[in-house]
Amino acid sequence: MSLEKKIEENLNLSLKNKDKGTFPTLRLIISAIKDLKIAKKHREGNLKDPDVIAILKKMVKQRNDSCEAYKKAGREDLLKNEKREIEVINQFLPKQLGEEETKKVCSEAIKKVNANSMKDMGKVMGILKSNHGNVLDFSKVSKILKDILNK
Repeated sequence: MSLEKKIEENLNLSLKNKDKGTFPTLRLIISAIKDLKIAKKHREGNLKDPDVIAILKKMVKQRNDSCEAYKKAGREDLLKNEKREIEVINQFLPKQLGEEETKKVCSEAIKKVNANSMKDMGKVMGILKSNHGNVLDFSKVSKILKDILNK
């Protein structure tokens, strides 16, 4: 079953169960998927899973940015809402690697391309994106690579 279909089924289920914590976020996801279909002039069927995953990652990033702003402004009510939306969206994303696993993968990629300075960071990122694109948080990867390559 495609990821898009799975999201639609969860939306229908949450509407039936009157789950007010879930269905608004699922509607936002469906809306973003439809927007991409229109932009790509995708007429029939579902989008491919990598396209849907890209949408979901973008939505999580937007909400994380909002969380930072709400923390600074002291708006706990809005912060709580954003975190709940992140949880709903993360249900459909592949499991992300943890901190230690990410460090290990970064170190392996650095060795693979013989990177020894920040100039080589693009090569390392390219390898990581091609091999582990769906399971890495690239904001964490960037920090880890900078720490390793600046030593």
